[in-house]
Amino acid sequence: MLFGLFKSRPAPPPAAPPPAPVEKADTLLRRLEWTVIRRLDGLLQGDYRTLMRGSGLDLADLREYQHHDDVRHIDWNVTARLQQPHVRVFTEDREMAAWFLLDLSPSVDFGSGDQRKSGVLREVVAVLARLLTRHGNRVGAVLYGSRGVPEVDAVLPARGGRAHLLRLIHLIQQPPVPPARAADLKNGPTRLADLLSAAVHTVRQRSTVFVVSDFISEPGWEQPLGELARRHDVVAVRLLDPLELELPDLGLIPIRDAETGEQVLVDTHDAGFRQRFARIAAQREAQLRESLGRAGVDTLELSTDDDLADAVLRFTDLRKRRSRQGRESDRAPLGAHLALASAPSGART
Repeated sequence: MLFGLFKSRPAPPPAAPPPAPVEKADTLLRRLEWTVIRRLDGLLQGDYRTLMRGSGLDLADLREYQHHDDVRHIDWNVTARLQQPHVRVFTEDREMAAWFLLDLSPSVDFGSGDQRKSGVLREVVAVLARLLTRHGNRVGAVLYGSRGVPEVDAVLPARGGRAHLLRLIHLIQQPPVPPARAADLKNGPTRLADLLSAAVHTVRQRSTVFVVSDFISEPGWEQPLGELARRHDVVAVRLLDPLELELPDLGLIPIRDAETGEQVLVDTHDAGFRQRFARIAAQREAQLRESLGRAGVDTLELSTDDDLADAVLRFTDLRKRRSRQGRESDRAPLGAHLALASAPSGART
């Protein structure tokens, strides 16, 4: 029962006011361009390749094979001649595709303050997509759970331009489901593996893939995430809320599971209960970061009380340091390559 609390939120009071109207796509994008993207302009100059890593057709160099390298890039002639596996290194293309795998399941529609995780999702997707499309890149998306059922329900092909970006934002804000059917849809536990497996078959060309989710899911998503990471440059954008890590003393409160509808009454005044909750939350945090590290993906953690511009800057700095380490490892012995590849990459930014 405690595990269900991680994706739960307090039941609303009987006389709760109606939710605020959804911000229009063009209004949201213009607001973010003024409040976030303008702050990032100038600070991200020269960091294009740290935000999005590409591949190309022009052979730039040869180097020894490293752990997690794509075996399709092995140069078998050089490998046979030197008796040591070597891979081809290509000059990166400036234009490529970025895909957003979006977990819009009910657990994402949670927030203990003014901002919900779903709001953070909309803003970070809009900001990253705008930064990428300004460089001529194409963006696409695979949506999961936007209609309230645990399934992939929309695929937006990768294209460029502002109109396409506005369509993506609108699709996130307005799930593709007729209002008459909304009451008939049944919630269920999130299966993030379904979203990742669908992306394995959808995203064919090497791309930068952003997995935007709170990673509150049924087990089994680690394998398809690792498969994606072997083919693409994968970034896990993990959404969280402070209340999911530690419960304050609020007395006796009802808590409802956002995905199953199950409701339970808990006594948060009990210090022992709060300590057990925090301990289980810490264990889950450690397991999640270990799983992301094993998959070999970079991780951007976004809390509902984070500043988005600062978080993007911290993330690009992480990518820049990791890219610099990668270039240094190209000149290091093979043993150093293996040590670097085994280092965890799921650190909080």
